[in-house]
Amino acid sequence: MRSFNVILLAVCQALAMSVTPVVILVGSIIGVDLAPSPALATLPVTLMVIGVAVSTIPAALLMRKIGRRYGFMIGAGIAGVASLLAAYALIEGSFALFCLSALLIGTNSAFIQQYRFAASESVVPELASRAVSFVLVGGILAGYLGPELAKISRGWLDQADFAGSFVLMAAILCLVLGLQSLLRPQISVQGEVKGYERPLRQIVLQPGYIIALLIGTVSFGVMSFIMTATPIEMHSVHHFSLDQTVWVIQSHIIAMYLPSLFTGFLLERLGVVRVVLAGLACMLACVFLGVISQDVLHYWGALVLLGVGWNFMFIGSTVILTHNYFPPERFKAQAVNDFTIFGIQALTSLSAATVIFQSNWDVLVLLNLPALFLVIGLIVLYKNRMLPAAALTSAD
Repeated sequence: MRSFNVILLAVCQALAMSVTPVVILVGSIIGVDLAPSPALATLPVTLMVIGVAVSTIPAALLMRKIGRRYGFMIGAGIAGVASLLAAYALIEGSFALFCLSALLIGTNSAFIQQYRFAASESVVPELASRAVSFVLVGGILAGYLGPELAKISRGWLDQADFAGSFVLMAAILCLVLGLQSLLRPQISVQGEVKGYERPLRQIVLQPGYIIALLIGTVSFGVMSFIMTATPIEMHSVHHFSLDQTVWVIQSHIIAMYLPSLFTGFLLERLGVVRVVLAGLACMLACVFLGVISQDVLHYWGALVLLGVGWNFMFIGSTVILTHNYFPPERFKAQAVNDFTIFGIQALTSLSAATVIFQSNWDVLVLLNLPALFLVIGLIVLYKNRMLPAAALTSAD
């Protein structure tokens, strides 16, 4: 196992991903004040997700051409500039510029999403699930670091609240760029770029690929729909304090990544189907807890369950996906997967504010049930066709 690459990617995950919870937390709150309509309050968060979606295919193609290391560095550089733009937008009170900065920050997230694939390519196939889980552990620190740094630095610049937070994020991204320059070539990449490649249509129509894509899409869609609405529901609708709102979002993001300490072990011992079903059970429990009451502890419990459910489902979907393409096909297979996932996530995050302001929290939470039950049904029907043996070895 190339532990250097995996450890380096985990550190970069922790630092680079810390910008995301800042946009999630601050973006919706700022949106309520700056947006021309309350229904557009989540637009910055949505545009960040759109930035991920529209950049997934270009990011994958770029890394295929110039390599993972230089691709990651370009992404971090874009996000660093975007963070400075966000600070300037807040100083000027420009909602449009802040939305543009969120879109560009999302561009880097498309590169960050490739960390898990770079980790799996840095180890032998038998250790892929552990490598993916370990890299995502970096999100634990990101979930704590981002909101805490946002609170500490929100008043560093007198011209605007939270402008200093984004200046600090830009400095962190400069550090990430330097660390990424140390990344070494992946094991599975050396000597295998050329080889047999099936048509994209044949790859994406495999039952295993479809189910992996659906699991990943639902995990991100449900998570984003509920998470994006939570700061508005708590802080703007029910007027809970910023500290209480930060605590809930912070706990949620930590819950998204903390299980990564043992998810790889669970995948090896229990199998991917059981782990994904456990994630679905957590998300169903989140829905149930979410409609019981709207006090701080219920928000906290629901968001923690949401985070754990996302972790089990997303890592499980990644493992299934890697078993449904040959190594030379990885870039196009990964790009289609991530483009679809983050495209759906963009739609759910944008619609969150509309549902909250035109309906209520209970409706928003219950709307997730059909998608969750659909995934459960398909897994039960196709559980024996998700990991085709032919895809476990490369073609001659």
